[in-house]
Amino acid sequence: MKVRIPNANGGMSQQQMLKKVQQMQEDMATLQEDLDNREYTATAGGGMVSVTVTGKHEVKSITIKPEALAECDGDPEMLEDFLTIAVNEAINTAAQTSQKEMDALTSGLNIPGLPGMF
Repeated sequence: MKVRIPNANGGMSQQQMLKKVQQMQEDMATLQEDLDNREYTATAGGGMVSVTVTGKHEVKSITIKPEALAECDGDPEMLEDFLTIAVNEAINTAAQTSQKEMDALTSGLNIPGLPGMF
């Protein structure tokens, strides 16, 4: 008696699966390049401080409004806090956007033996 084992990859041939993976790799590379070139801006202190980072999490610019110095009353720690908040928010936005868009691209790919990887 022969036992028939169902095709674990949803009926796709290995060649079809390989083609799908190769296309996804190309799409991921294109998306990663796009994400790396994007800019993300965050503000803190009611807009007193503005920070722009790239998708590579590199700080591109920092803007401090002149009135921020008066608002901080000569307290450099307050200005440092504003900068820290804005930088972290911009970086987190870049990271979350990247993760969300990569997840959307790879959803639906079911490769046997690699659960949770995609």
